[in-house]
Amino acid sequence: MLAEIRRRLAAIMFTDMVGYTSLSQRNESLALALLDEQRRLVRPHFARHNGKEIKTIGDGFLVEFASALEAVRCAFDVQQSMHESNATRALDSRMMLRIGIHVGDVVFGGGDIHGDAVNIASRIEVVAESGGICITEQVFDQVRNKFEFPIVALGPRELKSVQLPMQVYKIVLPWEKGEEGRLASERRRIAVLPLVNMISGPADEYFADGMTEELISAVSKIHDIRVIARTSVMKYKGGGKGIAEISRELKVGSVLEGSVRKAGSRLRMMVQLVDAGSEEHLWSENYDRELGDVFAIQSDIAQRVAEALKVELLSSEKSDIEKKPTNNPEAYTLYLKGRYHWNERTRAGNDKAVKYNEKAVELDPGFALAYAALADCHVVSQNYGWRMPRDAFSRAKEYALKAIEIDPGLAEPHASLAFVYAGYEYKWREAEEEFKLAMGLKASYAYTYQWYSLILRFMGRLDESYEQIKRASALDPLSRVIGINLGFELLAIGRTKEAIEQYRRVIESNPDYAHAHFELGWAYYTEARMDEAIEELRKSAVMSGDDPHYKAELACLLGFAGRRGEANKIIDELEALSKSTYVNTAKIAFALFGAGRVDEAFSYLEKSYDERADQILYFRTHPGFEDFLRDPRWASLEKRLGLSK
Repeated sequence: MLAEIRRRLAAIMFTDMVGYTSLSQRNESLALALLDEQRRLVRPHFARHNGKEIKTIGDGFLVEFASALEAVRCAFDVQQSMHESNATRALDSRMMLRIGIHVGDVVFGGGDIHGDAVNIASRIEVVAESGGICITEQVFDQVRNKFEFPIVALGPRELKSVQLPMQVYKIVLPWEKGEEGRLASERRRIAVLPLVNMISGPADEYFADGMTEELISAVSKIHDIRVIARTSVMKYKGGGKGIAEISRELKVGSVLEGSVRKAGSRLRMMVQLVDAGSEEHLWSENYDRELGDVFAIQSDIAQRVAEALKVELLSSEKSDIEKKPTNNPEAYTLYLKGRYHWNERTRAGNDKAVKYNEKAVELDPGFALAYAALADCHVVSQNYGWRMPRDAFSRAKEYALKAIEIDPGLAEPHASLAFVYAGYEYKWREAEEEFKLAMGLKASYAYTYQWYSLILRFMGRLDESYEQIKRASALDPLSRVIGINLGFELLAIGRTKEAIEQYRRVIESNPDYAHAHFELGWAYYTEARMDEAIEELRKSAVMSGDDPHYKAELACLLGFAGRRGEANKIIDELEALSKSTYVNTAKIAFALFGAGRVDEAFSYLEKSYDERADQILYFRTHPGFEDFLRDPRWASLEKRLGLSK
């Protein structure tokens, strides 16, 4: 018997359905129905986070994980599923769970696990509130600088059948109410508003915007603080709204605001941290330094924000914040100019960004941030169809690897490299590893979650894709790009009406955004609202200045609507244009599918594969292409893309 006893270190999760016993006594049929529904909602999350369901214990689960972080993320996703489900339920049919997690040594055999670690996990679950998650100190030590939401100490607790009191922690869930949740969660969710440009000339506007972005990046290095992304906060540039209104729209508890003036080699900054609820000033400071001290200013601001929000910095976080990316002020100025133009998301702006950052790395070959910015430029250039994919992707990979070689702790190049691995090399496992590494390095970097969501969509893991885009949206709630991606993920999982509402919200804030009209049109198509669909896709083509991307999609839809003459006319225009400029071959293929020219369409898809045009990856989830997915030619392509089941 002794030979059969085996041990291993594991993270153990216990769940319990609150009030199940008493409900069974009052209404057994309702209790059984809710139990079945709870199990249906919860079980998929175990496998998604590499958990092993050991057994059910009454109305609860005993689940084992190899990673404490996976266990905590699984627990969060379980409670989020419960929260969303309960929002649509009557009060007497809501399902509330308690979850406890512990890490320790377990004895296993015969398909079951035993030991003190299992016993402690079961006792920790009892401490959790209804709908809550509690963890032990052993779990906290492994996840505190990696998990996206605040964790607060509840103090030592005496647990049944456990000899000594144990330190217990509670995960503060975003939807929780009450003072504890507000202080711990909302205050540590912060918006860095655009710094007011006190410089006389608009030509120096790049500096104020660049400093705003760099402050966002500096504060984002603190894992226990969630920072709203640049895209959302820049909408408040120029003022016009007060702290209270901004905080409601961004769902933040703290706001950092200020002004900047650069005069020759001198830099003056005024910043203040404000509690969004009371509008009380938590901290403020004036800086009057040499331009070469800009990194010391950014570091000091980030550390003072952490102190004001009562966040204890890890030594690694402190050293990361204090790290100087370059000793060359001119190289840094060029980098700021590059980021300013990259954020315009225009071809001309992207080209300028490349030139500025190339000059920056000439001045300082060890400037990792500038190499990371160059990688971003080339990822965007292929995504928008401005450059041939093979060329753009290879340059993006070169620059991302160079940035990582200089500074492995930068999140941005890992995210760019992940996109290259997926969209260009079809190395899906390596892409996931890079995305997860980027998340661990900088949990507030919204692009990581957005791009990871996209890759999960390509892989057919639609529920996971939806979860990741929700995380991106929480960090960048006013981003129009993330907003439409959220709509697409809703559409992909069959929540069409919600998707349409999401697209309409984006259009309400961005009425001239061509891509939002394009996505809304295809959502209308899935509801057989063909006239409205065509109208929206025509708008997208006009608003984009007849961009080939949107013209091709319009041709596809016209073909599906039986208007193949109009579709073929657009296809002729696209093929003529492709002789003088790059037109994404996957988009021409999509137009040909709509027009019923299937053989030609697959020929273009083969060209798209050879070019490594990432638009081919959208084929699997494109509305209306269901019949084409059953064609053996797609099966062949899917296998080469590394996506076959």
